[in-house]
Amino acid sequence: MIPGDFEYYRPNSLDEAVNLLAMHGDDARVLAGGHSLIPMMKLRLAAPEHLVDLSNITSLTGVSEEGGNISIGAMTTQTEMIASKVLSESCPIIRETALLIADPQVRYCGTLGGNVANGDPGNDMPALMQCLGAAYILQGPDGSREVEARNFYEAAYFTEMNEGEILTGVRFPKPPAGHGYAYKKLKRKVGDYATAAAAVILSMKDGNCVSASIALTNVADTPLYASAAADALVGTTIDATAVDQAVALAEGITEPASDGRGPAEYRTKMAGVMVRRAIQEARERAQ
Repeated sequence: MIPGDFEYYRPNSLDEAVNLLAMHGDDARVLAGGHSLIPMMKLRLAAPEHLVDLSNITSLTGVSEEGGNISIGAMTTQTEMIASKVLSESCPIIRETALLIADPQVRYCGTLGGNVANGDPGNDMPALMQCLGAAYILQGPDGSREVEARNFYEAAYFTEMNEGEILTGVRFPKPPAGHGYAYKKLKRKVGDYATAAAAVILSMKDGNCVSASIALTNVADTPLYASAAADALVGTTIDATAVDQAVALAEGITEPASDGRGPAEYRTKMAGVMVRRAIQEARERAQ
């Protein structure tokens, strides 16, 4: 199908973009990579009258590390994150996750900000950002503010972002040296959304787990931060009993829908399988 008529804007600065959104209100939408919005426009499920393209705002791109934190601009593409030396050395789980998103054509245009901002429960980066303890930086007519990724998602396609705000970047603490990590994703075919997926980051010392973080993708209306499951690993050698408990706790918070990817019970069990595999691989990688 063909989208409805709209006015197209390509601002050169963040202030200009924010002003455009303030001017046009509910009739305006932000365009990042476009892989979520454009298909919805073609199906007439979304019909914005004003489209604000952020691709000319160079301040919204790039990866940097400073003061123990890693920052990524919202318009940084999946391909740019895959190629980033900073991320490959300090936080390789981002590269691992990005490589599982769609296909190379999509990753060349798809952005981090677009992936985390629209509240699609099938997107991969939101759960990973929760796992990393990330904060989202939002810019609007009233200035800038930060929202923790773990508090950002309210329901499918509903977030803490206010009208007129733009997600400009993501910031998270650099994971400790020698940490273990894994993102495991079950999908029906290459490029598909997850039937279920899990992100795990953990650290070991003297054979015991000293920190752990677990988050789940596409097994509820929002990404899920599995805090109890992660806590079940801390203080253990990540033995079979601890892993079984973590898996059971992770499965217990899922609320998947029955759909073309399988019945709810199957997707819950597959979430547990992904958690188990991610824990095992993260433990093997931990130094």
